[in-house]
Amino acid sequence: MTIDKLQELDFEQFMSMLPARQRRTFKRGLSQEQAKLINDSNQTPEKVIRTHRREMIIIPQFVGRKFAVHNGREFVDIEILPEMIGLYFGELAPTRTSPTHTGPGVGATKSSKFMPLK
Repeated sequence: MTIDKLQELDFEQFMSMLPARQRRTFKRGLSQEQAKLINDSNQTPEKVIRTHRREMIIIPQFVGRKFAVHNGREFVDIEILPEMIGLYFGELAPTRTSPTHTGPGVGATKSSKFMPLK
């Protein structure tokens, strides 16, 4: 289905296309912060919208807009694509990164004293 057809659907028809977890979330209703996020995205489509709402589900009206989602330390910029519809913002802004380990430091072992520094 094209993005134009998705944007023309009413909310109930769009909900029927989502997986069960997302349908249940929408059936419980939107919080005030989530409703405000939808209104803000409709009013200022060209502006980057900063949010802490990681539990917000991406809807067709968000396609083409830019959001900055907080990951606990910083805001991660995300441009919404049609493939992202139905995902949570939290899935696109990971909270953890795997560490990149380098070689041993000076004094880590007896033999590392003689290793050249980078």
